[in-house]
Amino acid sequence: MAQGRSFFNEMIMFAQLENVAERKLALEARLSEPQLVSDPAEFRRVAKEHAHLAKLDDLYNNYKQVNKEIADNRLLLQEEDSELRELVRADLAELEIRQEVLIKELRVALLPKDPNDDKNTLLEIRAGTGGDEAALFVSDLFRMYSRYAEQQGWKVEVMTSNPTGIGGFKEIIALISGEHVYSKLKYESGAHRVQRVPETETQGRIHTSAVTVAVMPEAEEVEVDISPNDLRFDVYRSTGSGGQSVNTTDSAVRVTHLPTGLVVTCQDEKSQHKNKAKALQVLRARLLDKMQREQDEKMSADRKSQVGSGDRSERIRTYNFPQGRVSDHRINLTLYQLDDILMGKLDDIIDPLIVHFQTEALQIMQ
Repeated sequence: MAQGRSFFNEMIMFAQLENVAERKLALEARLSEPQLVSDPAEFRRVAKEHAHLAKLDDLYNNYKQVNKEIADNRLLLQEEDSELRELVRADLAELEIRQEVLIKELRVALLPKDPNDDKNTLLEIRAGTGGDEAALFVSDLFRMYSRYAEQQGWKVEVMTSNPTGIGGFKEIIALISGEHVYSKLKYESGAHRVQRVPETETQGRIHTSAVTVAVMPEAEEVEVDISPNDLRFDVYRSTGSGGQSVNTTDSAVRVTHLPTGLVVTCQDEKSQHKNKAKALQVLRARLLDKMQREQDEKMSADRKSQVGSGDRSERIRTYNFPQGRVSDHRINLTLYQLDDILMGKLDDIIDPLIVHFQTEALQIMQ
C-alpha cells in the first residue's frame, strides 16, 4: 500500500516538473515588462520565483539526462564484449546512485516553502538556570552566532541587551540580516545546556547551566497590525555599563502590548527615538511568532511534525567542556569539536538538522 502511494506521489511530482519550464519562460517574459520594474515589491517576488524555478528546471534536466544515460547503458549490456559490459556495469551503478540523489533533491525542492525562510531574523538569547555562569554562556553563544553570521556574509545588529558586570548577558537580542537567514537558524530555538567548571569555582566541580534561544522571523508592519491604543510607552534612564548618556538622560524605552502583556525594553541607543523604533521592531517579531505558534497548535496533524523542531522549553543541545563535546539531542548527533563550533563553525550541526527535518517532511508527504 505504502509502495503504491509512493509511486502515485512520484507521478504527481513529475507531472508538476513538466510544467516548470513553461512557467519559467512566462516569468522571464514578465521580468522584461517595463511596468513591472516600476513596482519593486512585485519585481522582487517575480524574480525570486523565477530563480527558484530556474534551479528546479536545471535539476529536472539533469535528472532526465541521467535517465537517458541509464537507458543507453542498459542497451550496451546486451553487447557481446565482456570487458565493455563490465565497464558499463560500473558506470551504470554510479548513474543509478546519481539518479537517486537527484530524485531526493527534486522532492526537497518541491516541498511547500516556509514563507519565512528568506526573512531576516531576530535572535534572542536569555540566561536560564545557573546564575552568572548562564549569563556568561549567553555571551559565548552570541559570539558563536555572530561568527557564524560573519562567515555567511550576514549583518548582525544588537537591538537590546542586559549585560552583567562580569562580561555576560542576562539577555541579548540581535537582528541578523542577509540571504536565507531564517532558513539556516530556525532550528536553533530551544534550551541550550552547558556543562563546565566555572572560573569562580575553586574546587573544580562541573556545573550545569542553561540558556534559551529564540529565533523569530523579522515581521513587516503589514504582517502585524498594532493599534497605537494597544501600546503603553514608558521612558527612563539607562542603567548598567554604557556611554556617557547612561544615568543622565531618559533615553531607555519600555513598550508594553496591552492585549498580550508582552513587554520589550531597549536602552542600547543614546536616542530615545531609536530605542523606541528598535523596541517596536522586536515587539512585532514576538507578536508574529506568537501568532504562528497559536496557529501551529490548532493544526494538530501538522503539529506532530513540529515536535522537536524548536520548542523553547525543550533541551535541544548540550555543550560539554571537559569532554570537548557538543550533542544535539534531536538527531542524536555528537561532535568532539567544541572549540570549532564556539568559533562559529556551525555547518556540521545546522546542515544535518536541515536534512533531518526535510526528511521528516518528505515522509509525511509520502
